[in-house]
Order: sequence, then structure tokens, then C-alpha cells
Amino acid sequence: MISLLSGFHRGWNKNSKRPAETQKCVHQELELLEALQTQIDVMEGRIRERIQVTPAIELLKSLPGVGDILIIVINLEIGAIERFSTAEQLASYAGTVPTVKSSGARSRYGHLPKQSNHYLKCAFTEAANAVSRYRNHPSWRHKHVIRLYECVRQQKGHSKAVGAVARHLAEATFWMLTKNQTHKEPVMKKVLPRQE
Repeated sequence: MISLLSGFHRGWNKNSKRPAETQKCVHQELELLEALQTQIDVMEGRIRERIQVTPAIELLKSLPGVGDILIIVINLEIGAIERFSTAEQLASYAGTVPTVKSSGARSRYGHLPKQSNHYLKCAFTEAANAVSRYRNHPSWRHKHVIRLYECVRQQKGHSKAVGAVARHLAEATFWMLTKNQTHKEPVMKKVLPRQE
């Protein structure tokens, strides 16, 4: 596995106009982080060895933003998809549906709820963050999750956009597992002007 620090490490070495003691301290910190990355890689390898690849895991590999470990977490935490009757129920169980406060004709959407399956919430949120990181990659630019992220981010900011993408991924997971199909981009319907 590629170290997450490799780009930072190369950038730091290019900028060698730092005091000698600062260079030494940073190199020590980088060595610690690389040792930690090695331990993480070993643990992830053990997880991959022990988890049996199921048809559900194979389907979830097509979900945008998820890697091997997130797929395993999502699959194990959902269990039997038949427990959920709708995509909204799974999204709510995963903690990706914001709280709603209504008064009269006004509704205000709040934060994601704390009472939820924390592992699923974390997995879908991490996948949504991966989507936001890869949004400028040429092969990702035309994906629905990128358009959703950008639309919500422009109106409400990064954290709300990540929440919206996490909810979309949770609902997509429900449909993928229910229909036994890989992830497909939603078909955008053309809205015709109203005729009077």
C-alpha cells in the first residue's frame, strides 16, 4: 500500500531551507508516522485475509468512494438488507439523515444525529470525504456524487455536502443490495416546460 505521507515527505525534502533542528524533528515525526502506516497496512492485510468475499462485498466494490476496508465495515454493519424496508430507513439507521426541526410552514435541517450506528455513519462519511477529495480527477468529474457534492457545497458548505453524499451512498447501498446490482449512475430526467 502506498504511504499517505509520501507526497508530504517529498515536498518537505524539497524545502531544505529550514533550521537543522527543525529538519531533524520533522524527520523523526515522519519516521513515526511511516511506522504507524506500516502497522495500519499489516492490520488491513489481516482483515482482508480473514474476511470471506461475499456477493454483497463484490457489489459494494462498485460504490464510489469506498475501499476494501469500508466495504467490509458497511457489509458487516448492515447485515441482512431485508431488515430495512426502505432506503430511507437504512440511511436513518446509518445516521446520514439530518435532524429536522419544523415550526408552522418552516422546516430547518440540523446536524446528523448522534444516535445511530456509528460504524456505518463513519464509513459512509469517510466515503463521502473520499468523493470530495477526488472530485477534480478526470475520471470522476461527471459522476453524480460529484455533481451532488458541488451543488450542496456551493449553497451550504463542505460539511453539509459531505452529509448529502453520505446519505446518497447509504441509499444507493440499499438499492444495490436489494436489487442485487452494481452501482449505476442515476438517470437524469429532462424537465419539460409547463404548458398552459
